[in-house]
Amino acid sequence: MTLRRSPLIAIAALVLAACASAPAVAPVAHTDAFATASAARPQFSAQNLSDHIKYLASDELEGRFPGLIGERLTLAYLQRQYETLGLEPGGRDGSWLQPVDLVRFRPERAPTATWTGADGVAHPLVSGEDITLRAGPADPVFKIGNAPLVFAGYGVVAPERGWDDYGSTDLTGKVVVVLRGQPAVMGEDPNFYGSSTHKTQEALERGAVGVITLQTDDGRWRRSVGGATRAQMTIKGAKDARFTGAINTQTATAIAGAGFADVLARAQTAGLGGAFDMNARLSVDIAETTEVIHSNNLLAKIPGTQRPDEYVIYSAHWDHVGKASQPDANGDDIYNGAWDNASGTAGLIEMARAFKTGPAPERTVVFLHVTAEEQGLLGSEAYAADPVYPLAKTAANINIDMLPFTPATRDVAVFGVGKSELEDILGRFAAVQGRVVTGDGYPEEGFYYRSDHFNFAAGGVPALMPWTGRDFIKGGIAEGKPYYEGQMARYYHQLSDEWRADYDFTAALQNLDLLYRLGLTVADSTDWPAWKPTAEFNAIRNATADQRR
Repeated sequence: MTLRRSPLIAIAALVLAACASAPAVAPVAHTDAFATASAARPQFSAQNLSDHIKYLASDELEGRFPGLIGERLTLAYLQRQYETLGLEPGGRDGSWLQPVDLVRFRPERAPTATWTGADGVAHPLVSGEDITLRAGPADPVFKIGNAPLVFAGYGVVAPERGWDDYGSTDLTGKVVVVLRGQPAVMGEDPNFYGSSTHKTQEALERGAVGVITLQTDDGRWRRSVGGATRAQMTIKGAKDARFTGAINTQTATAIAGAGFADVLARAQTAGLGGAFDMNARLSVDIAETTEVIHSNNLLAKIPGTQRPDEYVIYSAHWDHVGKASQPDANGDDIYNGAWDNASGTAGLIEMARAFKTGPAPERTVVFLHVTAEEQGLLGSEAYAADPVYPLAKTAANINIDMLPFTPATRDVAVFGVGKSELEDILGRFAAVQGRVVTGDGYPEEGFYYRSDHFNFAAGGVPALMPWTGRDFIKGGIAEGKPYYEGQMARYYHQLSDEWRADYDFTAALQNLDLLYRLGLTVADSTDWPAWKPTAEFNAIRNATADQRR
């Protein structure tokens, strides 16, 4: 799982007598699919999981960084596994691979910027003190003079929530300044409207050439400054602003004048309904060096027996972060990424084995291993931008990023609980195990927007990602919460995240069983999973409804 966000772009609940204790949901037809999945007896092997993780997290793969030896060895290993299982290549024209060209940017020099007010006086902005700037993917060497500056509040357009910062504003040739995050009335927990994806989409649709984030929090401003000089990566041909950047409140006020404080306060409580003219123009000069890294997603599939042109996609990212710049005290410089995400990659292989040995699915089931998740969800972004299988005909995405290595739990934790009907189906199977679907426990972290399922959701596909439960059968939350948090502190993105012989696969095997039954239910139904009415992705999905009739 990544700490960064991507810059991208009805099956209802089913009834089963054995699951009568599950939370009530609206019943619909097509219970046969649910019954078939309930009767299936998938066998997931802890030994297989351990063996896969042991190889994928070995020093030989050097941390599985895209474009290096670790990628070549990882993809060759995955292809061998699927060939042995008898799956078909899932890429175009009989290929196992979907090429993904990544572009890595590095600042060539400090960028320069000035703003000019109505009096015609130019005011220099110091990079790293007043402003941060990065080139967009279209051109690493970018220069623009006297582009009008406007402020658009949060840059959010959410009609169903009564919020609109733009109205009929035309941003052609302009630079838009937007607040980080989302309006307080949308709750404290992050959602799609607070994501850079939504803000960028809205700005580009209106013709903006640049998007600058207003950081009102000193801590986040310092993080922006720190990140502005590091290498960053995107996908070749990404749809993004010509340049991006950040400013602090002091800079914004200096540009727009003392009255800006009132505008800012109003923008934080209600949609502006139209961008505020800052009565200033911005000139920037940015130069970065670039290199193209040729990488790949890998796809395998089991064709559907009845509806092969409809799809259920299981996904996991195969990559990790490679090698450290300096070894630790023990001489270790490889981020092996056993938990993140050799475990999810292993889970996908085991899921494919379960499907291959079980009843043939009526919809095509695809196993998608994506690249560059750790660089900003780039492999899944590339897939969503150029899907091998139409997103409109994709019934569900089930993403596995870091299997739980814990004893048995009462809870089945999922990111973004309450978003789609996939949770209702999952909940009924969980009830058979004596478990209940819950949130991940840290909603303020916005985890739903930080792994590869998000790019499917942003494309309208109902998407679900499970996480580590914390309510242990033995010891409850009192034991499970510190256990989980201790694992995260010790292993997450640490050099210590190596294969271990003492993994507890109990919860992982339980979760894989649930995810298999969920996917098979969706694959064998003629219905389409739907977003919950309050989910932010309804309008995106509804726009392609005619393709699912």
